[in-house]
Amino acid sequence: MTTPSPQQDHAYPVDVEFPDLSPYAAGNTGIPYVYTFDSGVDGPHVMINALTHGNEVCGAIAVKALLDLGVKPRRGKLTLGFSNVDAYLSFDAAKPDASRFVDQDFNRVWTAAKLDDASVDSSELRRARALRPVIDTVDFLLDLHSMHERSAPLIVSGPLDKGIELARALGAPGTVISDEGHPEGRRMRDYEGFGDPLSSRNALLVECGQHWEPSAVVVAKDCTARFLVLAGALDVGDLPADWFSPKPDAMRVIRVTQPVVAKSFDFRFADAFTGLETFAKAGTVIGWNEGEAVVTPYDNCVLVMPSLRQLRPGVTVVRLGQLL
Repeated sequence: MTTPSPQQDHAYPVDVEFPDLSPYAAGNTGIPYVYTFDSGVDGPHVMINALTHGNEVCGAIAVKALLDLGVKPRRGKLTLGFSNVDAYLSFDAAKPDASRFVDQDFNRVWTAAKLDDASVDSSELRRARALRPVIDTVDFLLDLHSMHERSAPLIVSGPLDKGIELARALGAPGTVISDEGHPEGRRMRDYEGFGDPLSSRNALLVECGQHWEPSAVVVAKDCTARFLVLAGALDVGDLPADWFSPKPDAMRVIRVTQPVVAKSFDFRFADAFTGLETFAKAGTVIGWNEGEAVVTPYDNCVLVMPSLRQLRPGVTVVRLGQLL
């Protein structure tokens, strides 16, 4: 095994409180920790999803706050859900990266084939199968995430034009990442109609900041409020004014062209990268994969979410992108 990159040695403080979710365990849908409210008025089914990964708490704080506020949709349906609660309940501040999932990444199982394959079982597959009947009816999904490293927040729009258009309409955060996902498996935001260019269903994933920094909660609330208003579920006055943050002056879209996937545990970066570093010249060495240099394939190459905190064979350790 190679010497870890500097970023692996750095532990971020846990500066946010992990709320007690037990009062929300019953839900109101027959699915634990999932609530759906129907306005009785025509409109889309909108979902705000938290805890795709168990240690990404900012989304859980935002969803809990919506439930505590008693928010109900003016139009259509609104679903508020906590996904991988089993992973969340395993959180240990002494090992804060360990509770990302229980058995496998919950955000790599979202294909009909995987969900239909009864011969394969895991904690995450059982939960995804339980959630699937609700997800199958959602028109607009906002999936709230956070990042291993401290970096500017991102909207992950997926590869389709409709995702980029929805991200631009949302208006914040100011950086949009358009990508195909991960070789390990499909994300919830790409599931079925969300990833179909012919479907009106649409989804965004927002990386709100580093997992345990208070500013990630601010971003989670802001993009949640904007998404609910944009989708027509709520009006601006239905949410606290301090949920809305100023919009960025401009937005930029970065198209991911390729992932860098670890061949083994023998991967290291050339520096303590945290994300959105831009390299002016093609051929710049950014790391080594089993001793083989990993270089930027083109000028002005942008690193998207580099991290070795979940390093194992087959994991995407960084994605490479171009500014559109």
